[in-house]
Amino acid sequence: MIPLFSVSMSAAAPAAAARVLGSGRIGQGTEVDEFERELAGRIGNPRVATVNSATSGLQLAVHMVAGGPASAGHAHDPEGEVLSTPLTMEATNWAILANGLRIRWVDVDPATLNVDLDDLARKISPRTRAIMVVHFAGYPVDLDRLAAILDEAEARFGFRPAVIEDSAHAWGATYRGTPIGTHGNICVFSFQAIKHLTSGDGGALVLPTDELHRRARLLRWFGIDRTADRLRNPPDVPEWGFKFHMNDINAAIGRANLAEVDRVLARHRDNAAFYDRELAGIPGLELTERAGDRESSFWIYPMKVEDRESFMKRMDDAGIMVSNVHERNDLHTCVREYSALLPNLERVAPRVVCVPVGSWVTDEQREHVVETIRKGW
Repeated sequence: MIPLFSVSMSAAAPAAAARVLGSGRIGQGTEVDEFERELAGRIGNPRVATVNSATSGLQLAVHMVAGGPASAGHAHDPEGEVLSTPLTMEATNWAILANGLRIRWVDVDPATLNVDLDDLARKISPRTRAIMVVHFAGYPVDLDRLAAILDEAEARFGFRPAVIEDSAHAWGATYRGTPIGTHGNICVFSFQAIKHLTSGDGGALVLPTDELHRRARLLRWFGIDRTADRLRNPPDVPEWGFKFHMNDINAAIGRANLAEVDRVLARHRDNAAFYDRELAGIPGLELTERAGDRESSFWIYPMKVEDRESFMKRMDDAGIMVSNVHERNDLHTCVREYSALLPNLERVAPRVVCVPVGSWVTDEQREHVVETIRKGW
């Protein structure tokens, strides 16, 4: 079976982790500091704060900018809304609920599987506290168009909602030639086991301002300043925080893999380019958009097929693992009260399926994937 996902682990990672384990200092320390510096250099933004998971990073991001329960002196805001997409991992949207805020669903763009920016523009209101966008499969949202929508909202309502880019799929993706994480929004990356860059588990917030960076570094560890002399001059905690920090074991694994992630990313893209060439024009199959101003990381390779059930059975019989990867979030019982008409999602969700595209997929295996699809289903 050709796997849909696999762990890309550097051969140097076990020794790196063992070195930390043997040091007697395994919490947040110098390895985390070095990992953050190296990440900042790769992304092109010095304001990086690692966390123990991207889920923690998303929850912290919403907490900082949308005024969740008792955050930064804000009262609970039962009418506050965060605009978000339902086509994503549940972690994206549960971060909104964890902050006591309401979800307002935005439809998807069938061409990209990202948020439909026309629908988003219509749904910004005085109750909007933040906007959550997902770079689905690693393909960036049109960030210039999004900024223009925010300009219009600011002119109309007198405030500019903060944007959180869920970049869990998007390590190495670029928009207009610059990396995701450098376009003036909060970005949250995932270093979970099967991502391009893994630290075993973990994530990072990449912040647009020094003040947000300062707060993120404090709030990931209870709001306590770790650099202060807690014995002689105990620091005050003006804003309570969480236990979301990364440890040196994960950071050491991440650093080892960071040294090889460019090779991993390049193979994802090479496999995706092969599929783009070989699968174009096949009846009953539609590829997603490829715009020249953005470069996907191709964490997954989504497509839209007719009769998905038959397609998936055909692939399974051929020893190829496929999946839609993410179920639409809006049908869960826990978010039933936020139900909305989402006609694009209704049409496209039953057709989405992903085929193996990762660095582990060999030339022979990707040819097998193509030939299997060409034979029909």
